[in-house]
Parts: sequence; C-alpha cells; structure tokens
Amino acid sequence: MQLRSLRGVRLLDGTVVDLHVVDGRVSQEPAGVGDPGVDLDAAGWRVLPSAVEPHAHLDKALTASRLDPDAGNDLVSAIAQWRALLPVIDAVDIAERALHAVRRYVARGITAIRTHVDVPPSGDPLRAVDALIGVREQLRGRVTLQVCLLAGADVPDAVVADAAARGVDVIGGCPHIAPDPHRETTRMLDLAERLGLPVDLHADEQTGVGLPDSGLDIVDLAEQVLARGLQQRVTASHCVRLGMLPPDRLAPVLELAARAGIGIVTLPITNLYLQGRDATHAVPRGIAAVRQILDAGIPLAAGADNLRDPFNPAGRADPFETTSLLMTAAHLRPVEALAAVTTGARTVLGLPAAGTAPGAAADLVLVPDVDLGDVLAGAVDARVVVSGGRVVADTRVARALDLPTGAVPGPDLHPLTEVR
Repeated sequence: MQLRSLRGVRLLDGTVVDLHVVDGRVSQEPAGVGDPGVDLDAAGWRVLPSAVEPHAHLDKALTASRLDPDAGNDLVSAIAQWRALLPVIDAVDIAERALHAVRRYVARGITAIRTHVDVPPSGDPLRAVDALIGVREQLRGRVTLQVCLLAGADVPDAVVADAAARGVDVIGGCPHIAPDPHRETTRMLDLAERLGLPVDLHADEQTGVGLPDSGLDIVDLAEQVLARGLQQRVTASHCVRLGMLPPDRLAPVLELAARAGIGIVTLPITNLYLQGRDATHAVPRGIAAVRQILDAGIPLAAGADNLRDPFNPAGRADPFETTSLLMTAAHLRPVEALAAVTTGARTVLGLPAAGTAPGAAADLVLVPDVDLGDVLAGAVDARVVVSGGRVVADTRVARALDLPTGAVPGPDLHPLTEVR
C-alpha cells in the first residue's frame, strides 16, 4: 500500500502533525488530490525513523535448531560449529532462511540491512553470495539490502574480485583471526581500492584477561586509511576490545579513528553472548566503549549481529532489543540509543537520511503513542512500517487481562484507518 499522508501522528519531539509523502519522500506541502496512495488516520501513534540492522549474517540466520541446544559457544567454538554445518548448506537453503529472517526484521521496524556473507571452503565458494544478491534483488523497492563479502584469509583475491563482479556492495573480512592481521588488513584495503568498494572489517572482536593494549585492529586500520588517503567509506565492526582499555590508552585510539573517518558498529547481544566465557570472575562485558566513541565524534551504529545461529542462539530481529541493551549494558541515554539504530546507523552505512524532516526518505516506523522509554525497552509490539512511502508491515496486538484496572487509565491505541 502506497502512502499519501499520515494524519494526526506524534513526532519524536511530542508535536502532533500531518505528514505528507510525495515520490517516497516526506513533503512539506500537502499531497495533491490526484496523487496515488491513501491517507491514514495515525492518531494514537508515534512516528520514528525506521531502523537499520547495520551488521547481520543472513547466510547463518535461523540455523540454531540444527545445533546442540546445550552448547555454549565462545567465538572460536561458534566458528567451528558453523563450519561443520556449511557443507550441507546450499544456495536455496540460504535464500529461504534469509527471506524468513528479513520478514522478521521488517515486521519489527527495520527497512535497511547490511548482511555479511561467508565464502564456504568447499563446494561453490560464491553460492552464498549469489543467494543473497538474489534476495537483495527480490527485496528491491521494499527493503534496502547491502551485501558485504566476509572473506577469510584463505579466500584468494580472484574469488573476492569475482564476488565484486557479481555485485557485492561492500568488501569485508576478519583480520583479527588471520595468521597475520596486519597483512590481512592490508590485503582487504588493497582489494577495496582496486575494486572501488566500501570496507567493513570485523575488528578487535575479543575480550579477555591479560590482552595487551598493543596490536589493535582499529589502530592498524585507521593508520592505513590515513596513509592511503582512502576515499571509500570504512567501517570497523564489533570493537569490544576498546571497552577493555584504560582511558589514557583509549583516548588516542579514538582520536586516530575519528581522524580516519571510520564508523563503528557495536553489537551488544552477540558480543555479550560470545565474550568473557574464559573469565572466572569480574567477567568482561563484551561491549565496545560506546560512550567514549560518541564523545569522540565517531559515527556509531548498533545492531544485533547474529540471529538464532551458533553465534547467538537468541535474538528477536528487533531494533528495540538493541536499544534496551545499549541503555542497560552500555549506559547510553534513550535518545542516543535510538540514534544508534536509526540515524547513526544510516550514517555509518552511507544511506540517505530518513525520517520526518522535509525531503527525507519516507522510511518510518509507527509505534503506539506511549512513553518512549517503553518503546526503547522493547515493551510494545504493535508497529506499522513504511519503506519509501510504502507500508511494508503492519502488526497489531490484542491483549485481554482479567485484572483490576489502575486508577489512572493508560493511553489508548487508536486503529490506523483509511480516510477516503
């Protein structure tokens, strides 16, 4: 369904307005009478920019049912479990699970996703790439999907070049688990420069007692970006090791990353699951130093990373699960947590601005007009999701409780109805 306007909707700042949509963008002027689309009564709803999942693994998603449910994984054992599954996973399997996962993301308010995709060591090395590029094209016009190649140190340059020729959007890798991290970072940047693609590297994805402060992936990455004068957009994902650094060591690292123009993606749920399993006490929190990252002026995105697979057996594909963790585990303020899954994530991924400002892309999510804290805590399920002016998901919730009512009634949720 194509939207023409939202009537009586509440903005983030509390004001109630009518929003108009023209050619997939929010307009200051009323939509013309002859414009295609419908007017919706949005009284009782609050409108936010739609959310972004800046770091998914759709090729791995929803494989948890194939695993031992009692196996608790650290990063190394999760990688081993995934590699054991890979030989029997084909392109059809990947595409079906990816579409199933995307439906979950979209229903929860996400209209843009960056997915990393592995290069299997056996069989067709690009079967997952082809599957997700196919999914991207199926979703075009409804969901923005960026496909990021996740090339290990054993993946030849020719395979990376072939993936670029087939249409991947971003070059990525995991230098921190390569035999020579510096050499692998150099190789990834060389390939990105030659292929003219942005870069998104898994970086500093480990905590632990006794790790040295030297040899940080993000320092090597930033120094190389500056030395090369690299023009492509560069992202460092995970960066949980930054949360282990003392202030006097962290500050110059972040200053360097800021000068290099690197965006950072923090992924609290998966890193809290994977990290700190070797600690007997004072367990590391497995989360990046997000407060200091924001204070340093570095663009920050936040996501959930994995979805019910060896790296994270839980997860709801819900941006407000991420905002809840950012507030509780990373101590961000509510408005900062919301920005990390919306406007900040768009900045890191290089996506155009979306939301309610005139001229912004009409990528929106309507939630019940309750206290914003309830929304960011993940306490509300009803959502209407708009992508490019098209309603792509509509979830309502009916609840009946045989309990006494309070003295003060709560806010009503009005139905979203067409005005003809």
